Amino acid sequence: MKIFKRIKKNIHKKLTALLVAGMATFTAGTVDAAEIMNITLDETIQRAYENNRTIKESVAERERAFWSLSEARRQTNPQISWELYAQKFGGQYYRDYPYHRSFGHTAGISMPIYQGGRLKEGRRSARYALSSADLSLENTMQIVRLQSTTYYFDVLQYRNLIEVYEEEVLTLQEHLRNVNAQFRVGTVAKVDVLESQVELANAIQNLVNIQNRYDVAVANLNNYIGLPADTVIRPQDTLTYKKYNLNLSDCTSYALENRADAAMADYAVKQAESAKKAAKAGWRPSVNASISKGLTTENPFGSKVSDQWTAGISASWNVFDGGITRAQVNQADADLIRAQEVAAQTREQVQLDVQSAFLDLHAAERNIGTTHASVALAEENYKIAQVRYAAGVGTNLDVMDASRKLTEARSNYFTALYNYNTAKASLDRYMGVPVEIDVVRYIESEHDGKTAAQSREDAALTSEAAAIPEVKEVAPVVTIDFENEAPLPSENVEREMSKDVESALTRERAFE
Repeated sequence: MKIFKRIKKNIHKKLTALLVAGMATFTAGTVDAAEIMNITLDETIQRAYENNRTIKESVAERERAFWSLSEARRQTNPQISWELYAQKFGGQYYRDYPYHRSFGHTAGISMPIYQGGRLKEGRRSARYALSSADLSLENTMQIVRLQSTTYYFDVLQYRNLIEVYEEEVLTLQEHLRNVNAQFRVGTVAKVDVLESQVELANAIQNLVNIQNRYDVAVANLNNYIGLPADTVIRPQDTLTYKKYNLNLSDCTSYALENRADAAMADYAVKQAESAKKAAKAGWRPSVNASISKGLTTENPFGSKVSDQWTAGISASWNVFDGGITRAQVNQADADLIRAQEVAAQTREQVQLDVQSAFLDLHAAERNIGTTHASVALAEENYKIAQVRYAAGVGTNLDVMDASRKLTEARSNYFTALYNYNTAKASLDRYMGVPVEIDVVRYIESEHDGKTAAQSREDAALTSEAAAIPEVKEVAPVVTIDFENEAPLPSENVEREMSKDVESALTRERAFE
């Protein structure tokens, strides 16, 4: 928005109002130089992917699921054991024994042959858990993308609002100067001066509050993407309007197929089904094979006393366990029903999320056109109110009311742009627009029996995404440098905007 050309006050001066004897004055402020980080939305999201701790937690959870699957697979492997013992004995009973001490060791190999399906279902359940962890990481990255985008848009929004409220302060400051000039020549009453002073003080307070919200928004963004909270950043993007052409039906259908959390809920159902089958193994026999060989000597290096070995297969069948297996099966059946309900609820929530974001998007889209038109009307209304007041046919309240409406119209326009862009980012998230892996392709690959690494490679959108996520050491806590005398982010915004205003004033003076 362009400020009125008649505003000649230099915005380099800090807007700190001191109401002394009913007059508002400003004191010039100086700030120390500070390094400013230029950053775009894409760079913001990439930093969040690299530094956000929630993503690192998901990577660690995936690593745990991988080793759980490894453990489940090794349950069917042969197990080798070795036992070493040494003993000394005596007394009446052993009086005629040729030796009174012995040393021995026994080595054995055992492995399960049949466990009623328990081990098989355990492996299958662990594989589902690993697939779910892969999708959980993708889901987390989608959430991080949305949140970092929202934080970035918050900074853009408050930067725009700072401009709006700075313009309001400058227009009211100029209006107060005109009212004072008219009061000195006796054309207006003292009450007009007082009303103008109060209105200017309120505008300055609003500006201070918006500047504080901007500083908080910058701190939130810095924290989320892994920068110190006091880092001064300069966003390189602006809030714009780009038409979104998809309809609600297409968005919902895409979400039901591609939402990672919906696929995770389906994997939870599969895990519950495997758990139920594993519980039924209690009704079936278990078969194990074993081989062992033992050797006993008089001393560790002495003659052999005995040498024996055994090999065989053992089978056991719990004919009656007092109803324990039945209770376990019933518990697993209840867990399965619960998982199915959660999966159904998740898909209902997916549809609701998409519909809500889609409606918010189109409401904001309609508001953009309306608020943009209202800004032009409010600017014209303010000009008319000023002309009428200068001519003596309008009141001071008319001017201040027009000023408030102009500020509100400008704020509403930027708010509509903000709502549109955040709704678009939310819709992408709720549709399941992928970050690293395509959910549909991953599920198809897993269903074909491929390993998690192969499934991830099949579904990866880039060569980097095909790599297995690695667990890294915990990064140190990002601390604030309390001795840093750098200015607040809002002070840098004020400095940036002052350059544009100064250029406009220079052109105006040249024109005069």
